[in-house]
Amino acid sequence: MKKIVVIAHDKMKPTLVSFFKEREAWLWGRELIATGKSAEAIEDEIKSIPVKHLSRGRYGGYNQITEMISTGDVDMVVFFRDPYVTEHHEDIAKLLTACNRANIPLATNPASAELLIIGRIRVEAAEKTKK
Repeated sequence: MKKIVVIAHDKMKPTLVSFFKEREAWLWGRELIATGKSAEAIEDEIKSIPVKHLSRGRYGGYNQITEMISTGDVDMVVFFRDPYVTEHHEDIAKLLTACNRANIPLATNPASAELLIIGRIRVEAAEKTKK
């Protein structure tokens, strides 16, 4: 699992940054992909991990991610959504649907993101023991 999309609604950006800062060692060797302000927030706090910048979400970034999912260029999506945002743009709905269609793991909060990472750690450990 090399390419991980990391994005968050504005109110959730500090949570996203804190979450990945605490798991920085796990990020080594992985490529983070993020929309505009999410990419900036992560780079401001986590200097050791490069982030591929996409457009801001509402200005095409979500559509860029959806396209990357459809072409197999994304392995996991972490999208910390603001639980108080009840109306979503069509581009966000398409992104979430693309994850389901392509069977891409999707976490929308810290608890589900933690479980995805734990699962990946277990799979990676099992792959190493098979070699």
